[in-house]
Amino acid sequence: MKNKQATRALVAGAAVVGLLAAGCADMSERQKGTAIGAGVGAVAGAAVSKATGGKAGTGAVVGGAVGAVAGNIWSKRMEDKRRAMEQATQGTGIDVARTQDNQLKVNVPSDISFDVGRADIKPNMRPVLDQFAQGLDQTMRVRIIGHTDSTGSDAINDPLSVDRANAVKRYLESRGVDGSRIDTAGRGEHEPVADNSTDAGRARNRRVEIFLREQQQG
Repeated sequence: MKNKQATRALVAGAAVVGLLAAGCADMSERQKGTAIGAGVGAVAGAAVSKATGGKAGTGAVVGGAVGAVAGNIWSKRMEDKRRAMEQATQGTGIDVARTQDNQLKVNVPSDISFDVGRADIKPNMRPVLDQFAQGLDQTMRVRIIGHTDSTGSDAINDPLSVDRANAVKRYLESRGVDGSRIDTAGRGEHEPVADNSTDAGRARNRRVEIFLREQQQG
């Protein structure tokens, strides 16, 4: 009987979460995370409480509170940074997005970042990195990943992708970002996002991805 009640709570809760998600159209990213997190937490809390002999209502309240906190990992500061980066990169072809694990991702294509076979930052990329560096404190960490297309061998592409990531790191350091909070990596040609058999595809694959996340305190 308890298992049936728990199942019904989960099914009903799934509908609630669906309604919350549908109603988030006019919310900010932070508000969406809070609302959906609360809904998911309430469902889980009610189901667990009922299945273990407790009161479903009490479990829902506790679960909702916990879920709201978990769903609100995307802070106002991260949302403000996302909007600032979108404004700074408008019309450039640079993609700014929030990832599923609540990181800010800035994808910089080759026509903005680096010439073919080189790791020197282009002038057009500097204002973007200047904006990215603004307001970063000790609670934020940066991860930079360099990529190449399939032209050339791994012996060339792998270190080139690392050099590109490190070039971005050095530039951010020159703008006051603590280098100990910046991680770099190179993927060479091994993580393409487009077809390397075309010029357009290779241009998309030659890129730098910059991730920003808030380090959890406690």
